[in-house]
Amino acid sequence: MANHSSSPSLLCASFNQDHSYFAVGTRDGVRIFDTNTGRLCYERAVGAFVIAEMLFSSSLLAIVGAGDQPSLSPRRLCLFNTTTGAALRELNFLTSILAVRMNRQRLIVILQDKAYVYEINSLTILDTIDTVPNIKGLCAFSPCLDACYLALPASTTKGSALLYNVMDCHLHCEIEAHRSPLAAMVLSSNGMYIATASEQGTIIRVHLVSDATKSYSFRRGTYPSTIFSLSFGPSKQLPDILAASSSSGSIHLFTLGFASHPRCRSKRSSGFLGSIIPGAVNDVLDPAYHHVLHNAVSAGVKRAIMSVITYNGYFQEYNLSIDAQNELSWSLVREFNLLTATMDKAS
Repeated sequence: MANHSSSPSLLCASFNQDHSYFAVGTRDGVRIFDTNTGRLCYERAVGAFVIAEMLFSSSLLAIVGAGDQPSLSPRRLCLFNTTTGAALRELNFLTSILAVRMNRQRLIVILQDKAYVYEINSLTILDTIDTVPNIKGLCAFSPCLDACYLALPASTTKGSALLYNVMDCHLHCEIEAHRSPLAAMVLSSNGMYIATASEQGTIIRVHLVSDATKSYSFRRGTYPSTIFSLSFGPSKQLPDILAASSSSGSIHLFTLGFASHPRCRSKRSSGFLGSIIPGAVNDVLDPAYHHVLHNAVSAGVKRAIMSVITYNGYFQEYNLSIDAQNELSWSLVREFNLLTATMDKAS
């Protein structure tokens, strides 16, 4: 990640599990916004944070400091109550924390060579997973309790992923998706699909988690490109849309088809919908450039809203429409600066 010390910038950004809120970490502190209204709901200006993760719409916030001051060590995870302003618990580790994921029953902490699985209420350690060197903290997590999976890289030389069922604490499967190492991966919110991209960045593959079979392959482009993030549309049954942002300066959108049965496993490569090129997409947060699709409508002309957070601190909201011929149209409907927003007005 580039060092922009001369001007304020985002150090991290993440949407909560149902995409209704998002949190950003800056050099000054943490801010939480309402996705639907753009309203700044909470801010805590105590120093730089590199991880800020919410638990749905609750007051629980998991934060990790950037190490600029002793009280904000990158090896310390603080579970913080945004309502009372009190630290609930702290967990300390021997090495820097690279990623944190949560749902209503599990807390996941990713280090460079280990992943810890906790029961979120008691913070009892349920499992410790030894991993290959994972310097970027690459992982994917499904918050669905019925299909609660954690995906981690299985190799540093090829693009395979290990999927763990963290409710029952066992290895579910290994998926060999690419020839080169993984650069990005995401699980659908219902735990049905996992999408992966390698360091080459030309092919995105989607596998059905239940039996580790390949369901879709998408070509993002001919020339290599770094995939910064992948995001499924949060359909309750079939995640119809997959979005990918990359160093090419665009967001690519793909459709997973209009199957009537949620467990349909079409081997056909679905259609490429199109690309969106926001003005600020060339200056993205690597590797945590974030976008999310929500409010998808499944009948007739499909409509969705895509939210984008850029490295230089802007929130952008796009209206997407997809007709029966899979033709995509889009328009920018809202944009505002996350760094200058105040508690009184944020959009």
